[in-house]
Amino acid sequence: MDIAAIVIWLLPVAYVAYIYPSLPASVPVHFGIDGTPDRYGSRGEFLTVEGILMGMSAFVYLLLKFLPAIDPKKYVKYGEATFQKLALGMVFFMTVINIAISFATVNHSFDVGKTVLPVAGLLFAFMGNIMHSIKPNYFAGVRTPWTLEDDDTWRATHRLAGKLWFVGGVILTIAVLLLPAKAGIIVFGSMIAILVFIPVVYSYVYYKKHHPSNQNS
Repeated sequence: MDIAAIVIWLLPVAYVAYIYPSLPASVPVHFGIDGTPDRYGSRGEFLTVEGILMGMSAFVYLLLKFLPAIDPKKYVKYGEATFQKLALGMVFFMTVINIAISFATVNHSFDVGKTVLPVAGLLFAFMGNIMHSIKPNYFAGVRTPWTLEDDDTWRATHRLAGKLWFVGGVILTIAVLLLPAKAGIIVFGSMIAILVFIPVVYSYVYYKKHHPSNQNS
């Protein structure tokens, strides 16, 4: 798993090294919500952006990998394989974003949004597929006061979230591929809000239903 993560993590380095000699003095360093460049900078600034993305990817992977050692609940050690899969998925997602941004610097007609948004949808589907296996912890999953307070609420919420995120992620991926850019962005934002909001509300309702003594707390 670690070897696969390292190989995937290094792919942007290889691609940037390949395209760097052909980059102009001024390259896109920021993209608007519609996927088009809205700010240009030097090649050095471009490398800084790429480095930040790779740093974030490495941080998330290492955090999830060593989560069993720092998790106060000590439940993560019973589901380490799930967190390793999640860590690898996050590295893959960040690598796709990194390469998409790099590709857009030399192909100005390329729509970054048409790559990043569908991949984000697939990431939600991927997380939904493993959501039910995530053990209670303070770092990953649907972390609300009610799921963290009660293990049954955590399990019930993540069973629901897993089904919801998988189906929603697939629908989201198809929608942003087929719809025009602006409509796709609206659908993307609305769907993400729904995918996040429903499990949070469900965790509250489930907890109150199964802990009537806390109705007024």
